[in-house]
Amino acid sequence: MGLTSTTEQVEMIRRKMVACGSVQRRMEDEGRMKKSFAALDDEEGSMVCVTSGVSYLGLALVNHLLLRGYSVRITIDNPEDIQKLKEMEDLGDMKTTEHNLEVIIAKINDVDSIQKAFEGCYGVFHTSAFIDPAGLSGYTKSMADIEVRVAEMVMEACARTSSVKKCVFTSSLLACIWQDNTKPGLSHVINHASWSNESYCTDKKLWYALGKMRAEKAAWKIANERGLKLTTICPALITGPEFYPRNSTPTIAYLKGSQWMYYHGLLATVGVVKLAEAHVCVFKAMNTNASGRYICFDHVIGSQREAENLANEIGMPIDKICGNAPNNSVHRFELSKDKLCTLMSRPLKCYSEY
Repeated sequence: MGLTSTTEQVEMIRRKMVACGSVQRRMEDEGRMKKSFAALDDEEGSMVCVTSGVSYLGLALVNHLLLRGYSVRITIDNPEDIQKLKEMEDLGDMKTTEHNLEVIIAKINDVDSIQKAFEGCYGVFHTSAFIDPAGLSGYTKSMADIEVRVAEMVMEACARTSSVKKCVFTSSLLACIWQDNTKPGLSHVINHASWSNESYCTDKKLWYALGKMRAEKAAWKIANERGLKLTTICPALITGPEFYPRNSTPTIAYLKGSQWMYYHGLLATVGVVKLAEAHVCVFKAMNTNASGRYICFDHVIGSQREAENLANEIGMPIDKICGNAPNNSVHRFELSKDKLCTLMSRPLKCYSEY
């Protein structure tokens, strides 16, 4: 590969996989996976593909799939990431066995390249994890446009690939919550049927929300036109071990408008391991009754103390999270994930009450 890794680089990569996998291994040891989460007979050992498999969510999802007995193919767009994965496997931090993990370089702007990566895979997890190609911090309007184009290419590649039977698409809770609450008749419940308002996102320059919403809608359009079985998961702000240094661009982009979200009871978080579990749970249930969209969150930031804890983890002033306003808006919304609750393997609190 022509890549020489220092000891410090290897250790950093090793900690990434330990952080994503340690909780999962503990879950397995404690036997918390129930019958509804067991692998279906026709899926045992099946090959699935995870796009952006070395991203923060991608790493957690890959490890979770390997623990569940799947063979996993990871798409990357940087050859150096192959070396990273080899180092993690050599260190024993990935639950691999012989031939159950593959890595392929796929150009995210080339549908033929993506299709080649998907060949032979039973399912696809599109994690929608991107960084600014210009190397700039933040998430720009151009990134929103890129996200939509990539979503279209991934879905088209899925539709063209005969082996692919289903796809789980990672969207965002931000694709659901951004609405003009001054308009009459607006429901106070945000659930799987809710969509952010495109004009509102554009006017407020909420590019991350706009990109996630438009990408998800583009995915649904192609899936419906091509007869592809699709589900989408709309997660809250993804947290977990070292989440900010390892996932800084999406974190900062997600938190644009956080004061409004906090004020209206919509600033929510979800642990990366729990989110990975939800992806696999929905994927399995697509063979029976899973369909449509699923909101996924663990907790709603409901006090200034909780906002301060989040701000400290990120290294951000607390006023950037919640401002000076109390969390008691008369236009308060309620998040609902009741649809996801019916699929998960253990009881969950399904509403954002606290």
